[in-house]
Amino acid sequence: MSVKISDTTVIVDTGCANLNSVRYAFERLGASVVVTDDLAQIKAATRVVVPGVGTAKAAMASLNNKGLVDTLVSLTQPVLGVCLGMQMLTNQSQERGDTEQDCQCLGLIDTQIALLDSQGLPLPHMGWNQITATDHPLFAGIEAGSYVYFVHSYRAPLSDYTIASSTYGERFSAAIAKDNFMGVQFHPEKSAEVGAKILQNFLNMGESQAPLMEASQ
Repeated sequence: MSVKISDTTVIVDTGCANLNSVRYAFERLGASVVVTDDLAQIKAATRVVVPGVGTAKAAMASLNNKGLVDTLVSLTQPVLGVCLGMQMLTNQSQERGDTEQDCQCLGLIDTQIALLDSQGLPLPHMGWNQITATDHPLFAGIEAGSYVYFVHSYRAPLSDYTIASSTYGERFSAAIAKDNFMGVQFHPEKSAEVGAKILQNFLNMGESQAPLMEASQ
C-alpha cells in the first residue's frame, strides 16, 4: 500500500532523542515526515511516532516541560512508541535515575517497566535478537524468529498487551499495544528489511482504516 501525499507522519520532538535515523527510515519508504513539538501539527497528523533515548525520568520531564502530555494521551490516530518511547506509553517505570520513586509515565497501556532479568547476560541487552509476533497488523508479514535490533536494560513484562516477545535471560515484551497505541522495544529503523516492513505496516495504518486489532488475549 503506497503512502498518500496528504498523509503526514509526525515524529514528536521529545527533546531527548536523536530523531534523524527514525526520520530517514520513514523517508526511505516514501513517507512525508514532520519532526515537531507543535501541538496542532501532532493532533492533525495521520499517524504519530514517539521516539526516545536515555531515562524515563528525563523523557517524561521533557514531555511535561513541552506541554505534550495531554495532547499525546488524547490522540486517536495510530501512535507508535520506539524503544524508550514504548516504555513511556505504560503506567510507570522503575528506571528511577537519581530518585527512589518510580517514574510515572503516560498510562496508556496498563503495564509497567522494570529492569530486565538477563540472568547473568550483559546489560544493556544490545544487538540482534529474534522475536515472535502475534497477528497484530503492525507485524503483518513478519515471520516468527525474525531478527531485530535491541538496545535496552529495562523491559515490559509479558501481558495481555504483548504483541511480540523476545528472550534475553527472561522472556519479555518486544512490542505492546492497546487500541491505537503501539510500542516496540527494539529499533525498527536499525533492523534492516524486517524493521522496514514493520515501519511500512505502520504507514499503512490511518484514520480511514477499521479500528486496530487488540493484542491477542
